[in-house]
Amino acid sequence: MGDESESFAADLLAEVPLFQLLSDDERHLLAAELDIVRYAVGETVFNTGDPGDSMYVIRKGEVEVFFKDDTGEKIVLETASEGDFFGELSLLDSGPRTASVIVTRALEALHVDRRDLDHLLKLQPAAALELLTAMGRRTRVTADLLRHTASRNVNQAAKDQRTTIQRAADAIAAWSGSIVFLMLHCLLFAAWIVINMGLIPDVPIFDPYPFGLLTMAVSLEAIILSVFVLLSQNRQVAKDRVRADIEYEVNLKAELEIAHLHEKIDHMSYEILARLGKPGTTGSAGSSGSPPTSTSGSSVSSASSASSASSTSPSSAASSSAASLASPAPPSSRRSSG
Repeated sequence: MGDESESFAADLLAEVPLFQLLSDDERHLLAAELDIVRYAVGETVFNTGDPGDSMYVIRKGEVEVFFKDDTGEKIVLETASEGDFFGELSLLDSGPRTASVIVTRALEALHVDRRDLDHLLKLQPAAALELLTAMGRRTRVTADLLRHTASRNVNQAAKDQRTTIQRAADAIAAWSGSIVFLMLHCLLFAAWIVINMGLIPDVPIFDPYPFGLLTMAVSLEAIILSVFVLLSQNRQVAKDRVRADIEYEVNLKAELEIAHLHEKIDHMSYEILARLGKPGTTGSAGSSGSPPTSTSGSSVSSASSASSASSTSPSSAASSSAASLASPAPPSSRRSSG
């Protein structure tokens, strides 16, 4: 790389947050090894599954990082702009690309391969934290998207794929199945029959009985309407199929969420039982003797028994004295008293 290109690349590095940690000399050394790439709007930088051994640091422009799920729906992971970088996962593990990147605004970026990354991390090890922060942010976004991929609107999913003929078929089928359509035909047929029966004077008869022209017109209308109704029914069948797929995905998601809740509840139950089984929780009351309630209860019962004993002591004393007076004295006591 020439001196002017090297100086230009160093100026580019100074505008990217990932390389602002470097000094001017270190940026010039690194700029001598980096390549500057440019892509126009609509160009694809790489696709899912492509071999990857480099990442891109955006100086100008904007890209969209996305992938398509099994149903063909496009899921946007990130919209990267000035100062952001993408493609670092394949750079780190030398695996295939896990997403596609398309340019949404004219792109000017720095192409960083593994050797350049080694040089950068040797010059400034703190740059590794920037890489880890970006990877962590994308992991959170991806996890959040995966939690909500089953929540799709079946009407929106089927509506976006309709052609002009299908839109017309849906409109005609909806109109032919309305009450207004029925009432208009009843009025038209009644007027046609009344006029051609000669019931209205001064109005010429143009389709006499048995109304061959009316029969032909109704037959042609029935044929044309049946085709549009069948087209609309075919679309409805396709929509029902999409609805069944979405219901399956939603049921699967609900089952996974219920299983996750069961795991949480089991974990909470385990922690609660573990805390209740600690010696400091249940053994404190037992270690200090009987609980306060039982102690107060025993004291109250002993006090009540003592009061009952004290309340019954005079009567028992009187009865015992009466019994002693009524009972005869032993002979020895009488002899001694005599």
